[in-house]
Amino acid sequence: MLKNTAGPADKNRQGPLPRPSPGPTRRFPTLLLCTCLSVLLSGCNLELLNPRGSIGEQEKSLILVALFVMLMVVIPVIVLTLWFAWRYRETNTSAAYAPKWAHSTRIEVVVWGIPCVIVACLAVLIWDSTHKLDPYRPLPSQVKPVQVDVIALNWKWLFIYPEYGVASLNQLAIPVGTPVNFLRTAESMMNQFFIPQLGSMVYAMAGMQTRLHLIADTPGIYLGQSAAYSGPGFSDMHFKTVATSREAFDAWIQAARASSQALDLKTYRTLELPSSKDPVTLYAAVAPKLFDQVVDKYMLAYGQICRADTPESLQAFQRVPPAPAGRMEQ
Repeated sequence: MLKNTAGPADKNRQGPLPRPSPGPTRRFPTLLLCTCLSVLLSGCNLELLNPRGSIGEQEKSLILVALFVMLMVVIPVIVLTLWFAWRYRETNTSAAYAPKWAHSTRIEVVVWGIPCVIVACLAVLIWDSTHKLDPYRPLPSQVKPVQVDVIALNWKWLFIYPEYGVASLNQLAIPVGTPVNFLRTAESMMNQFFIPQLGSMVYAMAGMQTRLHLIADTPGIYLGQSAAYSGPGFSDMHFKTVATSREAFDAWIQAARASSQALDLKTYRTLELPSSKDPVTLYAAVAPKLFDQVVDKYMLAYGQICRADTPESLQAFQRVPPAPAGRMEQ
């Protein structure tokens, strides 16, 4: 009787063993990674492309139109680059080989003509929209605007409502459908006042006064922030913009007037000190011409303020003789 003498090697010749299917233990890290990515991405919100005001809507349209026009050049260039690399590869002997080629009028027309047309279109578009979206240009409206004086402190925002005699720290309240005229300055370091969902951002600089006109068309709470790095507290230099109905805005004004705190010069000197993550604070009263004093702190000349809108300056301008006709200084 013959015995089976097949060894382990002969048994393996019968074919490869079936692969074990991945168990739930191996699938768990992948599922966990996908879940974490889904959770993180669900919080993403492109606020700049989700406007809640007419200025923001116009700026969004300008960004998308400019992006589309530029992609008309970028996409064909990328596609043609890949096509040329594949078409004229070394192993493709069927492609035309012209080592002495030097000029093609048709290629020159396409390469220079199309970009020139696109640049001209973008120039006309941006020139027109730049004037329409000028931050210093008042917004046409039948509703009386609300004026807000903004002071960029280190690292917090102070909002003064001169028409109502109140102020707030790190909270901006505005009525929906009402233009808001902002006057802005900074206590020391330059900052950039920016509410992405409402529109334009303009710098706030020490010793200077800049303007901005915005409007909110939809009630909500919108992020406001500094868009210019200004030191270690920059990341926490943000505020909430509360856009409400006119009735709710009037109620907010009354709540501010009922506050037990007042924004006098002593309180302002305390706010000038660098700090971050300051809580929202309402002030029932504001020191007279506090905003003007902050702007004029670097404009002292012989103990007097030199401003272009003072009676002394206006009178001095009137005394300046006009230049003779037909004469031009070189």
